[in-house]
Amino acid sequence: MTQTARMGHLAMLLFSVLVAGSFALGVLAANDISPMALNAVRFWIAAAIIGAIVVARGGVPRAALAAPWRYLVLATVFTLYFVLMFEGLKTAPSVSVAAVFTLTPLLTAAVGWLLLRQGVTPRIAFALTIGALGALWVIFRADLQTMLRFDVGRGELIYFVGCISHSFYTPLVRKLNRGESALVFTFGTLVAGAAVLTVLGWFDIMSTPWLMLPSIVWVTILYTAIFASAATFTLLQFAALRLPSSKVMAYTYLTPAWVILWNVGLGAALPPLTVGFGVAMTIVALVLLLPD
Repeated sequence: MTQTARMGHLAMLLFSVLVAGSFALGVLAANDISPMALNAVRFWIAAAIIGAIVVARGGVPRAALAAPWRYLVLATVFTLYFVLMFEGLKTAPSVSVAAVFTLTPLLTAAVGWLLLRQGVTPRIAFALTIGALGALWVIFRADLQTMLRFDVGRGELIYFVGCISHSFYTPLVRKLNRGESALVFTFGTLVAGAAVLTVLGWFDIMSTPWLMLPSIVWVTILYTAIFASAATFTLLQFAALRLPSSKVMAYTYLTPAWVILWNVGLGAALPPLTVGFGVAMTIVALVLLLPD
């Protein structure tokens, strides 16, 4: 493995750890603040961070301001995902929600085929299937009867709708981008998303007792803005320039395992070993996706 590829893998490994943290912390804060209010503040902070980087690199070119509706379209699917994520975390365990997240590559592959006619190789399709089965095993708490009845928890179902929205994001970026850099395109999306959340969530924002919120809420807001938004974006762009897209996508499957470790670090108990079998299946999917 070359040094360049090794750095790309390390970047995505850190990416998966940081994303997992947003689930572990989000479940602790989800019931203390409206998802609209939390994400509005989080998006403005992330937009300010990315905006500062854009300004330092020369600012937003005039061409990027053409057809601003593109940023609104992307912001709509992006903000819907995050709002439903925190809504789902109100009732669903963080490990189950993280397992739902591993279904996103499979959903994205389906949307990519619908919008762009992008196909996948048999090996990647098999890996996505293995990962999806492992995710379902975790979502249904390793209970075969519950799985056969398809007795999905309300929180998981809400978040799954958010993941469907998220699956449109990557194909839409490819379809709507007109040559703008990823940094500028993301900045436009973050600003549009922050504006949408502010308008639609104005009542929630104004009715939130900001000075009386538990400290965990502020920790979650700052963490998701800085580490789960600005930092993960940078790592993703870094890795995408060094690794094939299938390998970048593969690290999504580490999320449930990292969430378990995050939860243990925050004082929670380990899940039953039967649930761990589903997590192991998602890691198998990662291994299958990594070879060239």
